[in-house]
Amino acid sequence: MTEPQPMNEEMHDREPSLEPEVALTARIAELEKQLAEMKDRALREMADAENTRKRAQKEREDTAKYAVANFAKAMLDVSDNFRRALDAVPKEDTDPALKNLMAGIEATERQLLAAFDRFGIKKIEPLGQPFDPNFHQVMMEVDDPNQPPGTVVQVLQAGYVIHDRLLREAMVAVSKGGASTHVDKSA
Repeated sequence: MTEPQPMNEEMHDREPSLEPEVALTARIAELEKQLAEMKDRALREMADAENTRKRAQKEREDTAKYAVANFAKAMLDVSDNFRRALDAVPKEDTDPALKNLMAGIEATERQLLAAFDRFGIKKIEPLGQPFDPNFHQVMMEVDDPNQPPGTVVQVLQAGYVIHDRLLREAMVAVSKGGASTHVDKSA
């Protein structure tokens, strides 16, 4: 019979060691951490790309909406001059040539206003409304006892918006207000 041999170092090295399993587990954990970081980075990059796409689309839409703003501003002066020409002619004038000229100016003004409408340009109608510094520019104050203070009582120059942006402020006169509306609280 053979005797069991004593364990030497060589045999000890052949025994299954736990070190490779620990190393593999650590490597797997490291790779899983890297994977999670990469997934997070990819999601962030995708979100950033989507935000950039949305921002670019909004800029394109705004450019399309407001591209005519400078041209429209210049055309507002033309519209004002048409109105001044029409208002300058006495209504009771019976000269047929002048009536034909005025009819032509009125038709041209209507076409211009229709073009404004097609491009989202709207006139501000502030008469009788409270003063709004976002849309009105006060040119003077007027004594008007029938209106509360700060009410627009006269429009000196029409204001306009293009879609939801101010194109030109309305130049207005506002009421200083009437007599004091002091309420006697002693009664």
